[in-house]
Amino acid sequence: MTLKIMKNFLKGYLVSLFNPQLAPTALKVALFIGTILLIINHGYALFRGQMTSDRWISVLLTYCMPYLVNIHGQYISNSRKK
Repeated sequence: MTLKIMKNFLKGYLVSLFNPQLAPTALKVALFIGTILLIINHGYALFRGQMTSDRWISVLLTYCMPYLVNIHGQYISNSRKK
């Protein structure tokens, strides 16, 4: 990829992060997948009351990552349709 194409892609992706047409699906996916990952990765500490601030930061990322990936997938799909 050329630098110009990469810049255009990145700009379009960043704008799509806040696209009201893409966000509802991404939020649902993030909530579902994030919760599963939370239970897998932090369930023991959560239920035992051993959550630290570092773990809570990790939990935040656990929900952010599926959102970012879903938006990326929707963005790519919409780009290919055009």
